[in-house]
Amino acid sequence: MNNDNSYSGLGATSSPSGQGKHGGTKIFLIGIMGSGKTHWAQRLADQLNMDWIDLDQQIEKATDMPVHDIFATEGEEYFRLKERDTLRQFAGIENIIISTGGGTPCFHNNMEWMNDNGITIWLNVNSATLAERLKRKKYKRPLISHLNDEEMQDFIQAKIKEREPYYAQAKHHISGSQITIEDFTKILTYAQ
Repeated sequence: MNNDNSYSGLGATSSPSGQGKHGGTKIFLIGIMGSGKTHWAQRLADQLNMDWIDLDQQIEKATDMPVHDIFATEGEEYFRLKERDTLRQFAGIENIIISTGGGTPCFHNNMEWMNDNGITIWLNVNSATLAERLKRKKYKRPLISHLNDEEMQDFIQAKIKEREPYYAQAKHHISGSQITIEDFTKILTYAQ
């Protein structure tokens, strides 16, 4: 399935059409930027016949502003409240995979809420792999676009250290730079 724009603005009792192999399931992918959350949300959605959304894209649609502009004009606290509210719009929606922002688990009890409302999977990728991935698309990431390679490596390591206590609360962890669809299949088989 694809990233259906129809979720923007839905109330908590809405549900997507179609029932996938894992009907009734809500999967949250968490991890630092560059860990592959959106990539794997798309792949899993196709594999499992589920819908998927990118939480940051939903916030951008709701505010009609890119995330980096929200941070610049409204501030981080405004963004984090929007993020919390947007996340909770999916409370009653099932058969969906949600790719969260890197900071989503760290604010407003979002990690606890996600654990209570679905299957949480931390994509735990090492900092060297993240730096290599992010180098290629640095221009798309306002937090790192101005950093040289060494500064970016330091930034990534600091963010991992800061956020790891939240990420570690996920029900399931996938670690390594070579994540496969089979890693997710094992988790979902166990979680059902």
